[in-house]
Amino acid sequence: MIEILISFAFATAVLSLSPGPDNIFVITQSIVNGTKYGIATVVGLMSGCLVHTTLVAFGVSTIIKENESLFFIIKLLGASYLLFLAYKVYKSDAKIVLSNTNIQKESVFQLFKKGFIMNVLNPKVALFFLAFFPQFLFSKTISTVIQFYTLGGIFILVSFLVFAGIALLSGSISSYLKENDKVGVYLKWGQVTVFIFIAIMILL
Repeated sequence: MIEILISFAFATAVLSLSPGPDNIFVITQSIVNGTKYGIATVVGLMSGCLVHTTLVAFGVSTIIKENESLFFIIKLLGASYLLFLAYKVYKSDAKIVLSNTNIQKESVFQLFKKGFIMNVLNPKVALFFLAFFPQFLFSKTISTVIQFYTLGGIFILVSFLVFAGIALLSGSISSYLKENDKVGVYLKWGQVTVFIFIAIMILL
């Protein structure tokens, strides 16, 4: 059980560090508005993750109780989706482009709300949670709802620590990312590796 949770936390950390719209948004808001505002954005994003965790916890748990064969199909579809994400990352540009031009200053609450809405209304996040979380269920005796909330809690905690670290170090990180092209390449291949590893683990 511990090994599975550690693997999940590691995979979450790699995915959180990979260049994407969320962490780029956190960096730009931190640079333009300050660290406090970057943290507010992070809290909003993580609050949205709690909504997705709840939907997956109760929805997938119901499916497991009613039809294990259907749940197996969901796992296969999840593996396929993760391989698709790996392919998309592989085909994407490894360069990290940061721009803080034309960004309006907003209040702490406005940035929290924007982060929350960005996350909750993003169908890709819902699909990712549905593909990612069921593969790390760690017990046959503990309620699946409790397991999903445990995974959601770990995901939110690890992602918050990574994103908050990005917000705190946004100035130096942005300069470093702009000056070092290889960073994007390393993060890109780290993300591809995690997606493929999880998908293969499911299929085997």
